[in-house]
Amino acid sequence: MNHSETIDHDAVLQARTMLLGSGRPSLAQEVQAYRVLARVSPASYLPKLAKALVSYGYEVEGRGGTEQRLALHAEAADAARRIGTDEPNRADALCGVLDSYRRTLLTVGRRGEAFAVCEEMAEAGRLAFARGHTQAPGHGQHPLAMMLAEEGRHGEAADILGRSARPGRPAGDFSTAVGWAAELDAAGRHEEAPAPFSELVELTRSETDAGATALANLVWLLVHRSGMLDACGRPEEAGADRREALRLLARLAETGEPSRRSNALTWWSTLFALSGRAAEPAATREAPRPPLGADFRDWSPDTRESYLGEIPALEARVAELTGAGRIPEAMEAHHRLVRRSAVLQEQRTWRIHEPLRPLFDQGVALARRLPGASEATARALTDRAMFLAAADRYGEAHADFAEAVALREGATRPPIVTRT
Repeated sequence: MNHSETIDHDAVLQARTMLLGSGRPSLAQEVQAYRVLARVSPASYLPKLAKALVSYGYEVEGRGGTEQRLALHAEAADAARRIGTDEPNRADALCGVLDSYRRTLLTVGRRGEAFAVCEEMAEAGRLAFARGHTQAPGHGQHPLAMMLAEEGRHGEAADILGRSARPGRPAGDFSTAVGWAAELDAAGRHEEAPAPFSELVELTRSETDAGATALANLVWLLVHRSGMLDACGRPEEAGADRREALRLLARLAETGEPSRRSNALTWWSTLFALSGRAAEPAATREAPRPPLGADFRDWSPDTRESYLGEIPALEARVAELTGAGRIPEAMEAHHRLVRRSAVLQEQRTWRIHEPLRPLFDQGVALARRLPGASEATARALTDRAMFLAAADRYGEAHADFAEAVALREGATRPPIVTRT
């Protein structure tokens, strides 16, 4: 601090006494105390002040104060920026606070300022890595990648996500691998896209063998990778993935999930939403879209609201087109509807079967009304099978996927499905 400033020693003593008292202070009291103490001992109290301001911002918003939340989060960001650059934990504290500030800016529609905050976070992470304060080369850069993706700057987003991969385990987690592969694909780098995804498949396969993750997770990954391989002209590998997934579903139908770990519904909904990206409008800075391939919790509030807000109009459109007998157009609208509905329901609850089953049944019924449309029927059956696996209906999932595989491989009828 500037030693020429007048220190109010009574205020400092009062603040310390309040914090050390037997009763737990309110957030408002904590903030007031830390404001005083941060002036005399910034190294100790600036991080605490910033954290308390963030929490207090959310508390006042619950009482209807969005603008007050914004002011408190802006103050928190300012406090975090004043943490000494030599502090080893500065980047963690700063990026955490700035991420809350970014979300608040997006909530009130100030996207340009939120983007600048993302760039600040990325720079803080780069400096921390250069100084040896973090082992992660992509520290603080993920929010920037998400906003770049939302604005259609997929190549830049892919490069950031690639740097964020951990050395020696570049695609060792779901969000990194799927997000990276999705942005590579969206950027037109189709030959590169399967590589990080395939590393995740191999890791998940080894974890299922060890009972460390649910078998259904591997099924979803294999089925999604089969589509990626088909798209880049590798049909034999794609077919091998589908057959492996079919064998795993047969095992699930017979014995149930061997792992005690529950299915990761977010894996299913993320991959399902991503599988429909070709039918979505291209993202631009003027019209941002969700970063499909990322967990919906990483989407900006504005893109999430616009995506889910289209559900009522799509419901009406599907009903109108179906009633008019315009089945191909109805199916196109239905694909968009069911993906949004899946994200919405998974966001709300793990009980997805009852609200979503009618939509997936409708998709299969529409596909079957198209004469000779085996590809459309296979797609609809695959979508329903993966949903049924997410809903723990493994026998039904296996039956649907068996028919889908048979249709894709040119069989005249699905194989007979037997279960014990």
